[in-house]
Amino acid sequence: MVSLFIFLLILGALITIHEFGHFIAARRLGVKVEKFSFGFGKSLISRKKGDTLYSINLVPLGGYVKLAGDTQEEFKNKPDEYLSKKPSERARIIFFGPLLNYVLGFLCFWAIFFVGYPTLTTKVGTLLDGYGAKDAGILAGDQIMAVDGERVDFWEDLQKAIQRKKGAEKVMLTVLREGKEYGMEVKIKEKKFDDAIGGKRSFGLIGITPKDEIIKVRHGFLESFFLGVNKTLDLTVMTYKALWRMVTGKLSMRESVTGPLGIFYITSKAANLGIIALMHLVAVLNISLCIFNLLPLPVLDGGHIALLVVEGIRGKRLGLKAEQVITQIGLALIISLALFATYNDILRLFGDKLSGLVK
Repeated sequence: MVSLFIFLLILGALITIHEFGHFIAARRLGVKVEKFSFGFGKSLISRKKGDTLYSINLVPLGGYVKLAGDTQEEFKNKPDEYLSKKPSERARIIFFGPLLNYVLGFLCFWAIFFVGYPTLTTKVGTLLDGYGAKDAGILAGDQIMAVDGERVDFWEDLQKAIQRKKGAEKVMLTVLREGKEYGMEVKIKEKKFDDAIGGKRSFGLIGITPKDEIIKVRHGFLESFFLGVNKTLDLTVMTYKALWRMVTGKLSMRESVTGPLGIFYITSKAANLGIIALMHLVAVLNISLCIFNLLPLPVLDGGHIALLVVEGIRGKRLGLKAEQVITQIGLALIISLALFATYNDILRLFGDKLSGLVK
């Protein structure tokens, strides 16, 4: 029950910030907002303030902002209506929804770096047979201080430093043991692995695993800002690479697409790890939602922006019939994708149990 509450809370935050982006941009451009709704179905709570009716509805799996005159059937050519605005202004209203998700994702990363996050130290836990570390005499409990003179403070730094040496035969490690530092020359073994976006990458390995020693790392306010920017940009680039690999068939959609069921499962796991893990999840979901929403597909924000670009080039809006057909195609695509993602989540999470029932 707690996991369900946290899942709904996170989902609510994503939807609310997204719709608030549309809301605030519309208001700034003088467009009347008739309704700001969280959820679908029967209204549980509603209150009208000014021209806008705010409501919380029964099914918390979505939300929307209703703008005055946002369809050709309703448009009455009033100056406070959505369709009375120029294509560039309407595009701004649409773009601000995903933009606020992106900003919230960045703010979460910034907060994580500033508040502090748990990370592994560079102490060695176990050594693997057939690799350079064991042959060089490194022992469990040793702390690696530097790689070829480059200081490493955390396990992630150590991993990256070793992996970058994939083309080298050996690496010089500075090892702290019982208060004394030793220099040890370690052979590197190069291996290929699947990366997070379905590609093959070569890494340098020396055959060590971390000791279960975790410390909390905090950064200064400005340093955290720039670390948050880098983290956000890295995630953005990786997401677009993954999307391109899916489009070109190099990355399986079945293994990459996650629906509400999968997100609920991930949220439950993150909740058990603590607030920092949840903040990281919120950051990733917000940035992913922004990128997905800006894809040039009908019904999505990116699809609406693409149509506004076409309108700007043509100098006139699409006809009512064309608008209806595009909307129907978009809805069919989104529903199909949602069903596909849910089906994948069921197979991924309960596949073994289901196969057992069949037998």
